[in-house]
Amino acid sequence: MTALQLNAELYRAIGEIATDETLLAKVLKYVKSLAPTKTENTEAGWADRFAGAWKDSRSTEEIIRDIRESRSHNSREIEL
Repeated sequence: MTALQLNAELYRAIGEIATDETLLAKVLKYVKSLAPTKTENTEAGWADRFAGAWKDSRSTEEIIRDIRESRSHNSREIEL
């Protein structure tokens, strides 16, 4: 079967499904069953694992100063 024939067959089948509400409901139920279900544990609160993860003996001011001092400026010339 060529790609064009397969495409035509799919359109024909979709037309039959779309006109039969019972069949359409069954297909939709099947397709939804293929997708993994999301659980609250995997979505909610995932960022909480990182809260307080930074361990450092420096003060906040020292960390800010170190970050600012480590910044560098790009001196490349970019032609548009």
